[in-house]
Amino acid sequence: MTLDINQDNLYLLLPSKVAWLAGMLSEDKNISIVEAVRMIYSSDTYKQLESEATKMWHLGPVALYQEMNV
Repeated sequence: MTLDINQDNLYLLLPSKVAWLAGMLSEDKNISIVEAVRMIYSSDTYKQLESEATKMWHLGPVALYQEMNV
């Protein structure tokens, strides 16, 4: 069994990263979780995160939050 992250299995990592980001964004901006999730999925940061080639999946929630520049 291979444990390599590639474009075909990257989607498995994204929900937990989005959940962390949404919680942080919701608390910092005083918005609902739903609104925070919408902001994340429509952000340039998420577009980069969902591409394995950027290797942004290595970043933790705080670094990703900083990348969002919100």
